[in-house]
Amino acid sequence: MKGSTLPFDGTLEQEYQLRQKLQELKQTQGALMPALQFAQNLYGYLPYEVQTIIAEELDVNLSEIYGVATFYSQFSLYPKGKYQIGICLGTACYVNGSQDIYEKLQGLLGIKSGECTEDRLFSLDATRCVGCCGMAPVMTVNEDVYGRIKPSDVEGILAKYKERG
Repeated sequence: MKGSTLPFDGTLEQEYQLRQKLQELKQTQGALMPALQFAQNLYGYLPYEVQTIIAEELDVNLSEIYGVATFYSQFSLYPKGKYQIGICLGTACYVNGSQDIYEKLQGLLGIKSGECTEDRLFSLDATRCVGCCGMAPVMTVNEDVYGRIKPSDVEGILAKYKERG
């Protein structure tokens, strides 16, 4: 299932914490960025429901919140998996076959870039240079870096993380 169609699973405790923080920030000039950062840390992403709460509490137009949330790469509108996979599609990686690895990942996981598996174990992002051009093509899983990989390596790498759960 696509990350964009996963149900929102926020808790009442999270909503309470968010509303408390927004009350603290309400009278602060430039409160939107700290509010979005707090919400992103609290929920792991900024779903429509959270954006709506922020809009209501800070009396900010929802379209402004969406604009800021989509402008800055630190924010995500969709949930991220426990294991965040990045496949570099920068020049060095691309010419060494990263597109084939990316397509293999999409097929195995059933998701595209920016999406999350239904079990929220994996999310996938096409990235640009990760600074390991000498190891191209490169794939990252959270902080782990895999270099000089081939499409045939992908299943084994994913299996490691599936075992961990």
